[in-house]
Amino acid sequence: MRIYKVLYIITIMFVSNVVLSAQKINYPVSKKCDTVDNYFGTLVPDPYRWLENDTAADVAEWVKAENKVTFGYLNKIPFRQKMKERLTSLFNFPKQSSPFKRGGKYFCYKNNGLQNQSILYIMSTPTDTGRILLDANKLSDDGTVSLASMDISQDGKILAYAVARGGSDWNEIYFLNIETGKLLDDHLNWVKFSNIGWFKNGIYYSGYEPTRKGKELSQKNEYHKLFYHKLGTEQSTDTIIFENKNEPLRNYFASVTDDQKFLCIYEENAGSMGNALYLKDLSIKDSKIVTLISTFENQFSIIENIDNDLYIRTNFNAKKYKLIKVNFSNPDILKAIDVLPETNNVLSSVSFCNKTIVALYMKDAHSELKVYDYSGKFLNNVNLPSIGTLNSFNSDKNDSIGFYDFTSYNYPTTVFLYHSKTGASKEYFKPKIDFDGNIYEVKQVFYPSKDGTKIPMFIVHKKGIKFDGTNPALLYAYGGFNISLTPSFSASRILWLENGGVYAVANLRGGGEYGEEWHLAGTKLNKQNVFDDFIAAAEYLIKEKYTSSKFLAVQGGSNGGLLIGTVANQRADLFKVALPAVGVMDMLRFHKFTIGWNWVTDYGSSENKEQFEYIYKYSPIHNIKQNIEYPAIMVTTADHDDRVVPAHSFKYIATLQEMYKGQNPVLIRIETKAGHGAGKPTSKQIDEAVDIYSFIFYNMGITPKY
Repeated sequence: MRIYKVLYIITIMFVSNVVLSAQKINYPVSKKCDTVDNYFGTLVPDPYRWLENDTAADVAEWVKAENKVTFGYLNKIPFRQKMKERLTSLFNFPKQSSPFKRGGKYFCYKNNGLQNQSILYIMSTPTDTGRILLDANKLSDDGTVSLASMDISQDGKILAYAVARGGSDWNEIYFLNIETGKLLDDHLNWVKFSNIGWFKNGIYYSGYEPTRKGKELSQKNEYHKLFYHKLGTEQSTDTIIFENKNEPLRNYFASVTDDQKFLCIYEENAGSMGNALYLKDLSIKDSKIVTLISTFENQFSIIENIDNDLYIRTNFNAKKYKLIKVNFSNPDILKAIDVLPETNNVLSSVSFCNKTIVALYMKDAHSELKVYDYSGKFLNNVNLPSIGTLNSFNSDKNDSIGFYDFTSYNYPTTVFLYHSKTGASKEYFKPKIDFDGNIYEVKQVFYPSKDGTKIPMFIVHKKGIKFDGTNPALLYAYGGFNISLTPSFSASRILWLENGGVYAVANLRGGGEYGEEWHLAGTKLNKQNVFDDFIAAAEYLIKEKYTSSKFLAVQGGSNGGLLIGTVANQRADLFKVALPAVGVMDMLRFHKFTIGWNWVTDYGSSENKEQFEYIYKYSPIHNIKQNIEYPAIMVTTADHDDRVVPAHSFKYIATLQEMYKGQNPVLIRIETKAGHGAGKPTSKQIDEAVDIYSFIFYNMGITPKY
């Protein structure tokens, strides 16, 4: 498949695209109600409030009508089917995760290429082929039931695993006898935002009381609890380990140290970016829960323990994180020892391997791996293949080997075996894929934002292409919640790159690329910095002639969907196509659904006067205007998204279709039996990617060549 920039301008397909794009689309008529809210004296109409009722019959009919228009439009794109054939072939290569060790055995996930869900394998040694332990593809006929999390009992005999149905955040936990492959009778429901932590003959897990029937995917999640379930008993008899009946907006998570000595309990509070931390000595019967951290100002995560010494990653007095050591016999955080002090780079994660500390750092949004002894003395670097991302390092503190997977924009995810005695790595699993990364260039640039702040951006393209402003470009970003965008490989992205496309990822403020200060610079009353950073990225790509506004598409999901919805209002002239996915579009009401209340850490709340006045000025739904020539827009969401409820996207597109008077399509693609993104089956990933790329190419007047 190839794009010829001169030829496509004069092709018949280009002409037909223009004609079809200019045809008036008859959008469904969305009824309106007279709901008006009063925010500190400001009256705000909400005419599409009825679309928040996700189980109502009229909402279901509206969804059906919108999808009919959208897929009617997509079905007329002549090259869509061939694009699907090509993308399907690109997806069809074997994939494997890094192995991890539990109960004396090794486990990993494999996918032969087009399986909807990856399969969990068990191996006696790292070199074994292994056998299938759990095939998530057999949990449903259409691949929409996914494995959400799992853990193995200390003796290696029982697998506890959580499944998600249709992409929902709600989980169910089952138990499997590893030797016989038979399910136990135990079955846990209403599990959400939970770890699985084995202790003796049971697990610690987190969840809620059952929701109102029919409101499972939209009801506000309140009064989270931490439970202990003993195998062979009914869930109704599970012990509540931790709760707070006076604080509905708190979450609790638990883990158990590998030696089964400590129960670690994490408590999060609405509006706070840190966590409290509690410990229980499980080696002593009926021991009390000890408070290590009682406030929510900083993040604390227990990485490992050596007897009573606890190694904790934290941003306490370390904006880019450090590793400290605290002794349980005197758990005073002020007396902690800095094992790995803060550096100029972000300490992303820490693992222990063969009595060494393996530290993953992030420098300018890419990975560096360093090894230290227990005292913090530097031993060696682990050489990585290129500028890219090390996703996970799996090891045991007493084993001499570890596994990690590495990826970059032009480097398919490859698993490496690390030998701690030599400090050397070798390929353990390399995917066989029809892709030559050497013909693509990955570069990193630093461009100035509106206030002069230097923002990093990765740019990927074919080597040797001419930068004359006519290249199709896709700009992606997120900019929130301390989340970092680092280089990664995507099979679907090959489709874009091999057609001469430029792919760019901007590391906006609000993310975690440079630690706490970078994050805070894009939150609450600083949120406009995120939008300015993104707009400046688009302007840079245009100025440097990577593309032009006629050939620039922009994309983001979740918080990134909010980003795209906002910049489409603020600078619609910069973009040809905008793709907001599962976005937070109603900034005045996000906290009223499911876990939305937890996002006030980044957004603030409309219940605060100063924050309301700031939010209201950029909230995507509330800033759509009639006099703007919007780019072609295709919103994507899903009916089982209970993270960012689809009402955000529903209300946004209903408003846009009402207000926009131009000729560009403004559509919504609503996936069924899917959620916020996690666990989405391969078949749905392919279908969605095909529709997105088809929509982009079509509205740019570009005909991919096959």
